[in-house]
Amino acid sequence: MIKAKKASPPARPAPSTTRSIPTASSAAASSRAPPLSSEPHIDALALGVRTGLPDDLLHLRDAFPRERWTEALPETAAFWLQMHGGFRAQQAHMADAAARWRSGALDPRGLHAALIPTLQAFLQHLDGHHRIESGHYFPQFRLIEPRIQTGLDLLDRDHDAIHADLDALYHSAVAFHQAVAAPSPDAPDHANRLADVLDRAAPGLIRHLDDEEDIVIPLMILKGGSAA
Repeated sequence: MIKAKKASPPARPAPSTTRSIPTASSAAASSRAPPLSSEPHIDALALGVRTGLPDDLLHLRDAFPRERWTEALPETAAFWLQMHGGFRAQQAHMADAAARWRSGALDPRGLHAALIPTLQAFLQHLDGHHRIESGHYFPQFRLIEPRIQTGLDLLDRDHDAIHADLDALYHSAVAFHQAVAAPSPDAPDHANRLADVLDRAAPGLIRHLDDEEDIVIPLMILKGGSAA
């Protein structure tokens, strides 16, 4: 077992070159579109509300549905799906660690060893992935296929919401790490808080990954190298 006192605290997601990660005291405004509250249609599709995408955002997926995505995917599309698969696997691993903590199978040190290294990688890689998407790929996609503008706006807003979750995860994880490393008698309380934050963040992430794939993977397939 990795001793908590030798483990490093989670690294905070790197500051975005396109926007700041929202915090409890300061949320960065999106420069891409008006706030959600000014667009009722988008409001209904906010990440914490929607259960899928409406038909008008799925016309490319209808032209190239998921069951055909195994057919000679372009390299960028295959890599995109691989990255998303990694995020899903990390989320599942962290959920399992939290469940084992709640069942009594792990003590605080055991939870620290099982969770913190994965969370560290998750925070850094997901933030970097989103910055590349919003800063590089999405602007290209807007030029290649103007019909998916609304979908890309939605995905960018998802990124802002998810980054707020990443910030909450970071702060909860640091508090837990410090309590375990001390050691402090309130380590179990911090473990419970971290597990709760993980629970709240997971559904939005999975929803976003599924919906993003439905919007951008068919574009990459149908447009080939021009969408890479």
